[in-house]
Amino acid sequence: MKKILVTGGAGYIGGVLVRDLLNKNYSVRVFDSLYYGDESLNEVKGNPNFELIYGDMQNVENYPNLLNDVEAVIHLAAISNDPSCDLDPYYTKKVNVEGTRKLVKMCKEKGVKRFIFSSSCSVYGTGLTASLDENSPKAPVSLYARAKVECENILLEMMGENFYPTILRNGTVFGYSPKMRFDLVVNLMTKNSIKDNKIFILSGGTQWRPNVHVKDVVKAFIKVLEAPIEKVKGEVFNVGSNDLNFQVKDIAEKVKLIIPEVKIEFVPSDPDTRDYNVNFDKINQ
Repeated sequence: MKKILVTGGAGYIGGVLVRDLLNKNYSVRVFDSLYYGDESLNEVKGNPNFELIYGDMQNVENYPNLLNDVEAVIHLAAISNDPSCDLDPYYTKKVNVEGTRKLVKMCKEKGVKRFIFSSSCSVYGTGLTASLDENSPKAPVSLYARAKVECENILLEMMGENFYPTILRNGTVFGYSPKMRFDLVVNLMTKNSIKDNKIFILSGGTQWRPNVHVKDVVKAFIKVLEAPIEKVKGEVFNVGSNDLNFQVKDIAEKVKLIIPEVKIEFVPSDPDTRDYNVNFDKINQ
């Protein structure tokens, strides 16, 4: 039975991924700081193929046995949104960038060949072209996105014999997880519609977001995990669907179709410079 290390496995994507891996008869070891608790993993704690290690990515080198018997790493752990990163840039850098660098070094020393990194379409930032593909210029506008770019560069620079990373740039994720997030646009609009009967739209709502369901993100990770390594090593894939590129104002209208009584309000604000319409042909091929 293959053992997979999932960093950040108690989080929004991790909570879904861990269950699907266990359902496919993988052995799963989760490494997580449990900043938001471990309730998302309650359902799987009794599974004999599940193991939870409490720890922080900034000190990942203090866990020398973390990679014992591990055949692949899926690296989700990070300070995972713009406001959180901006609260403490130094800590963000230590966790998101230096933690990744340390983990890669450990993988190379332990001979763990397969490494799948959870990046983000936010690396495109202010999209410089329409239908951005994996070769389009990166123009990150936030610390979170810049850290993702740094991590991508680390992985590709350290790739070589016996270390084969794959980078998945996820669209803006939505959908149910045992560890919910309500800072993501579809989830936030849905929550505000139910709770307050209002959706607030900033910056005119003309900015583009490529949306992707959390279960489809998980499918992409597992697809890469199970693909022949020759097909995915050193590759970058945008994760999402061309049909789910929408402007923020159009997402609000789609939520209103489900919750007709909701009121949509446009709120004056500073411009939202994150604006990216993304192409997903490569991963579908």
